[in-house]
Amino acid sequence: MKTKHISEILKILALIIVIVFASCNKKKDTVKTTSEPEITDNILLAEWTGPYGGTPAFDKMKVEDIKPALEKGMELNLKEIDKIANNPEFPTFENTIVEMERSGQDLNRVFTYYGILSSNMSSPEFREIQKEMAPKLSEFQSKISQNEKLFQRIKTVYDNSLKTPLEGDQQRVVQLTYESFAMNGAELDEEQKKRYAAINKELSELYTNFSNNILADEEGYVTYLTKDQLGGLSEPLIKSYAKAATDRGQEGKYAVTNTRSSMDPFLKYSTERDIREKVWRNYYSRGDNGDDKDNNENIAKILKLRKERVGLLGYDNYADWRLQNRMAKNPENAMKLMNAVWPAAIARVKEEVADMQAIADANGNRFSIEPWDYRYYAEKVRKKKYDLDSDEVKQYLQLDNLREAMFFVAGELFGYKFTPVEDGKVPVFHSDVKVWEVNDKNSGEHIGLWYLDPFARTGKRSGAWANTYRSHTTFDGKKTVLGSNNSNFVKPAPGEPVLVSWDDAETFFHEFGHALHFFSSEVRYPTLNGGVRDYTEFQSQLLERWLATDKVIDKYLVHYKTGEPMPKTLVDKVKKAATFNQGFATTEYLASALMDMKFHLADPINIDVDQFEKETLSELNMPKELVMRHRTPHFGHVFSGEGYATAYYGYMWADVLTSDAAEAFAEAPGGFYDKEVAAKLVKYLFAPRNAMDPAEAYRKFRGRDAKIEALMKDRGFPVK
Repeated sequence: MKTKHISEILKILALIIVIVFASCNKKKDTVKTTSEPEITDNILLAEWTGPYGGTPAFDKMKVEDIKPALEKGMELNLKEIDKIANNPEFPTFENTIVEMERSGQDLNRVFTYYGILSSNMSSPEFREIQKEMAPKLSEFQSKISQNEKLFQRIKTVYDNSLKTPLEGDQQRVVQLTYESFAMNGAELDEEQKKRYAAINKELSELYTNFSNNILADEEGYVTYLTKDQLGGLSEPLIKSYAKAATDRGQEGKYAVTNTRSSMDPFLKYSTERDIREKVWRNYYSRGDNGDDKDNNENIAKILKLRKERVGLLGYDNYADWRLQNRMAKNPENAMKLMNAVWPAAIARVKEEVADMQAIADANGNRFSIEPWDYRYYAEKVRKKKYDLDSDEVKQYLQLDNLREAMFFVAGELFGYKFTPVEDGKVPVFHSDVKVWEVNDKNSGEHIGLWYLDPFARTGKRSGAWANTYRSHTTFDGKKTVLGSNNSNFVKPAPGEPVLVSWDDAETFFHEFGHALHFFSSEVRYPTLNGGVRDYTEFQSQLLERWLATDKVIDKYLVHYKTGEPMPKTLVDKVKKAATFNQGFATTEYLASALMDMKFHLADPINIDVDQFEKETLSELNMPKELVMRHRTPHFGHVFSGEGYATAYYGYMWADVLTSDAAEAFAEAPGGFYDKEVAAKLVKYLFAPRNAMDPAEAYRKFRGRDAKIEALMKDRGFPVK
C-alpha cells in the first residue's frame, strides 16, 4: 500500500490542476498551432523541437518567463474557446468536442514548465509568481467552464449522442466533457456562476498558500547532529547526512532534513531517543507551528468554501459531489470499505505495541512506547520474530539495480526496452535528471522518453510522484509519451551507492507503475488519458508485487559490495515477514483517509481544525503510539488542491483491486510472468486509460468484480 505519490498527480501538474479543475487543461501535445507569431519570443510557449518528436526546453526555462507565458497562453486558449463557442454551424462531435481536444496546446506547454518549477525546482521568486497567478488561473478556468454558448454546444452533442450513439471512445469523451462542465457549475444562473467563480478564485489562493507553507517548513527545519549522536546509523546513511549538512554550509556535521526520506530511516535506526523525538516533532508539525506558515486557518476556510460551492449545485456536502463519478459512487461506499478494515488494523497495532513494549522493558527502559519509538522498536521486533534486519536487507537494494529490475519487468509484461539517452541530447532541468528512450523491444517502435529525477534537494517537494510532459494520443497525429518519475532519495556521497529500504523500493516500483500506465496508453483523445481517482492508483500498486518475484530477487537484488545475490535464507525471511507491521502501515494510512472524509462530511462553520482532528481520532480509538500518515496541517493530497479531496480512501479502494488482480497472476501457470494474464492486464487495465469505465475494464480482466478477502489476507488480517 503506497500513499506517496502523488500521484497524482496527477499530483503535480495538479498544482495547476489543483487550482482549477482538470476538465479543460489536460492535453500535453506539441502539434503545430495557429497561434500568433510572437509567442515564440517566450521559450515556454514555443513548440518543442529536437529529436523524439520534440522535447521541453528545460535547460532554457527561466522563472521570469512564467508569468508572461501563462498570460499569453490563457489569452490564446480563450480565443480558441470563443471560436468554438461561436461557431455558426450546428454542434457536432467534430466541430465542438474534437476542437476542444485540440485547443490549449500553447498553454499546456507552459503548464509543463510550471509543474517543474512548482514541484522540482521551486524558489522564493517562483512562489511569489505562483501566488499572483493562482487567482488569475482560476478566473481563466471559470471563463471556460462558465461559457454558456460553449456548454450549450457540448450539451447538444451530448443529448444527440444519447439518441444516436457515437463510437465507444467518442461517446466516453462526450460523456466526460459534459459531466465535467455540469459538475463545475455550467448550469447555474448568472449570479450563482459569479459566486462559484469567486469561490474558485479564493480557493486557488488558499491552495497555493497551503502548499508553500508546507514547503517552507520542510526547508526551514533541519536537525544537525554531531559525531557522538550517530549511534545505530549505517555508514551509507551517515555519509548521506554528512553530505546534506555540507550542502547547507555545515561541514563536519550531519543533517536530518525535514522530509520523509530523511526522517524515516533516522527514526528507524537511531539510538538517540531524545533526537528521535525532535526529528519526529519537526516532521509531523509541518504547517502546525502557530506561526505565519500555520495552515489551520487555511484549512478551515477551504472546508467552508468547498461546502458553499457544492451547495450552489444542490449537494449537501463536498463528498457527495466529488464521488458521484468515482468507482465508489458515494461516501457511504467508501466509508463502508474503510470501516471494514479499521478494526482489524488498530487491533493489530495493539499487538505490535505489546511486542515492542516487551523488548523495551526487557532492556530496562522505563517508558511507554511513543510515536517516535514505533519505527525503532518495530525493527527490534522484526529481528526477534523473524531474525530479519532491515539494514541487512538494504545492502541488497541498490537504486541503480532496482531501476534495471523495473526495466526487466516492463520488458516481460509490456514488451518495452529502455535505452539510456546520451547526456545533452535531451534538455533536463537539473543535472540529477537522466533520460531513457522507450521502445517496443520486438518491433523497435519508439514509444516515448522516461525522465528520472531521483534525489531530494532544496526547492523540491517531498514524496514521490509521476507525471507526463506529453501524453499519447492519435486523433491529431500520433504523439509519443514523455513521462517522468520523481523521488526524494537522500543523495549519497560521491562514489557511494544509494541503498534504500524495502518500503522505498516498493515505492520506486509503484511510481514506475504510473509511468507504464502512461506509456501503454492506446487512446485517441487527450481527455481519455485522465483517470478515475480511486482507480488510477491500482495499476501502480499492482506493479509493487513484482519486486518480490524470484526473477527480480535472483538477478537484481545483489549485495552492493560483493555482487552476490540475496541469499535464500534472507529472501525467505523477507517473504515470511511480509505482513509484519501491517497494523502501523494500515492504521497510519487509514487514519488519514478517514479524516479526509469526515472533514468533508462535517459542518465547517466555526470548525477548529486541530480540535476536530483530535476529537475524531479519539472517537475512532486511534492508537496513541502513532499518528496519521499525513496530519491535517500538511495533508497536501487534500488541501493543496482537489485531486485527492475526499478521495484519499482511493488508495485502499485500488488496493482491493490490486490484491484481487495479484491472485489472478498467482493462480496462473506462469505465475507473475504468465504471458496470457499479462496480455489481458495490458489490454484491459493499462492501455484503455479512461476510455472505458473502470468497473467494466476490471470485469473484462478478471471475469468478475474484485473481492475484499484478498486484501485482508494480504495484510494478515482475519477474513470473515
